[in-house]
Amino acid sequence: MNTNASRLPSNRSSNFKAYMRRYGTLYLLLILPLVFFIIFRYVPMAWILGAFKENNIFKNPWELKWAKNGGFEWFVKAFKDRTFINALRNTIMLNLLDLICGFPAPILLALLLNELSFKRFKKITQTVLYMPHFLSWIIISGLALRLLASNDGLVNILYKRMTGNADASIPFMSNTNWWVGTYVVLGIWKEAGWGTIIYLAALTGISPELYEAAAVDGAGRFKRIWHVTLPGLRPTIITLLIMNLGRILGSEFDRPLALSNKLVSDVSQVISIYVYQNGLKANKFALTTAVGLFQSVVGVIFLVAANAMAKRMGERGIM
Repeated sequence: MNTNASRLPSNRSSNFKAYMRRYGTLYLLLILPLVFFIIFRYVPMAWILGAFKENNIFKNPWELKWAKNGGFEWFVKAFKDRTFINALRNTIMLNLLDLICGFPAPILLALLLNELSFKRFKKITQTVLYMPHFLSWIIISGLALRLLASNDGLVNILYKRMTGNADASIPFMSNTNWWVGTYVVLGIWKEAGWGTIIYLAALTGISPELYEAAAVDGAGRFKRIWHVTLPGLRPTIITLLIMNLGRILGSEFDRPLALSNKLVSDVSQVISIYVYQNGLKANKFALTTAVGLFQSVVGVIFLVAANAMAKRMGERGIM
């Protein structure tokens, strides 16, 4: 018994050495991303304290006095600011529309591409679909302005010729309702093709034998999609849906800024633009820190709630 007990530590040490010999390089590769996250993600978290302190960027937040209202002065000011409430409403509205209209788009594209029998055409189509992802929103906004301008945009020129009315035009970029629709459609056009890559990768994990068994049972193409393909994609769909729900209060900066103008500012100003205008332009750093913290907390709540709901539905979730 004593001999066996004395052998255990040596066996463990030899196993550890063998393990590190095999996987040590991977741990070394992890050092750089860990350092990155510590420096650029975790260290800046100390400045979250600025949301509860006086507005002063020349001192460390822990050296400042607490703000009024028990440290919640900037949160109170934000929710009393009509501009912030409007930005909050716009952020939720645009993100919900992106989720409702944009989330199913890559799924449908992946299903369509998966059914194509000509591999060369499939590759060309996939390349054409995800190329817009590499264009910046500045380029896309320039294209949109030239194509959709009310007076001399290509789309409106064709529309005038079709209707035979020289004064007819569609205010894509100047009417609030049309602008929201244009915003969502451009977002789908830019990112839907890139999202199909994830779903096409998930489709490769579905066993061909399931399709063969379904075909033997007499299932047509649509029934095979419904009973084999979609269940195979379900874990991926749930995971991406949870992640998108976690960003429901987040907002891009370049997309609304590039596409917006004074005529549609009532619906185009989102929280990121509000933070830019009040933080960098007006030097209200404590106020915008409070707004950013509010965004993060709500995002985490949505993420945890969506994950819990997915687990109740029998899915694995992401946590």
